[in-house]
Amino acid sequence: MRLLIVDDHFLVRNGLASLFKDDKNIEYVKEACNIDEGINIIVKDKPDIVLVDLRLGKEDGLDLVLRGKKINEKSKFIILTTFISQENFLRAEQIGLDGYIIKDAFSEDIFYAINAVSRGKKYYDPSIINYKNPSKKDTMVESLTSREKDVLRELGKGYSNEEIAKQLYISENTVKKHVSNVLAKLNINHRAQAVFLVNNHLSC
Repeated sequence: MRLLIVDDHFLVRNGLASLFKDDKNIEYVKEACNIDEGINIIVKDKPDIVLVDLRLGKEDGLDLVLRGKKINEKSKFIILTTFISQENFLRAEQIGLDGYIIKDAFSEDIFYAINAVSRGKKYYDPSIINYKNPSKKDTMVESLTSREKDVLRELGKGYSNEEIAKQLYISENTVKKHVSNVLAKLNINHRAQAVFLVNNHLSC
């Protein structure tokens, strides 16, 4: 996997790059501090994943995403940000952004997001999942079986698969299957997103 990090802060770029230095799945990590540098690398090296700061000094990271997608359709773009407004979220969705990572995310969440996006999925940090249509999610909940709803409620409590199995008197393998079905039916990628939805938007 070829990775490009575009951020105007050296310490942020360097910190992110250091996360991936020992990952055997990553061929290289390149860095850019502005849109022009980022576009030049996209043209030359065609990275698989591009991590882009939403605010590149006075520049807009979404402008890089828009231009980069036209240059190389195969590159996947993930926005890095401390905060994203509803307006920027909707614009990003129109552009076809592949993922959103909040800058204070844990390293394992960053790895998860990159791997998910590299497989063609979208990743939404749980803290901004509320920008997606919550009423549609409520409708999706109705497609769950009663047992899947039980599992979703337990997910909302932050329980592990083992704890859910004990609460519902079912096997852990059965819980895993139900969790997989719940994530697929709600069109989300991570159980943390399910927890956020249950506790903030969904009635189940």
